[in-house]
Amino acid sequence: QVQLVESGGGLVQPGGSLRLSCAASGSISSIDAMAWYRQAPGKEREFLAIIISGGTTTYAGSVKGRFTISRDNAKNTVYLQMNSLKPEDTAVYLCNVRSVVQIRGSFKRDDSWGQGTQVTVSS
Repeated sequence: QVQLVESGGGLVQPGGSLRLSCAASGSISSIDAMAWYRQAPGKEREFLAIIISGGTTTYAGSVKGRFTISRDNAKNTVYLQMNSLKPEDTAVYLCNVRSVVQIRGSFKRDDSWGQGTQVTVSS
């Protein structure tokens, strides 16, 4: 019911920046929260940041001060601005959207994940 398209990943040198985007589409009635996670090879999925409907943000300690999450409500899009990147930031980055969708006149909660975008930090 909700489709997520991520973009913005790539190869960057240590100390560089990248901006990830995740656009949500489908039968969305409202969005409760939009978040970013990452998963490195052999490691568990790690929470990075979340922004809720009122605009409040929360960050993991590992990225606080370096990453900034924001959203464009008109476009149902969430962004992750990543600065001062380190080699340990290398991972697949995934967005997560928690929303209410309308299907054939009924409303239900939805929790969808993007396909992931690779971020590699290396010199």
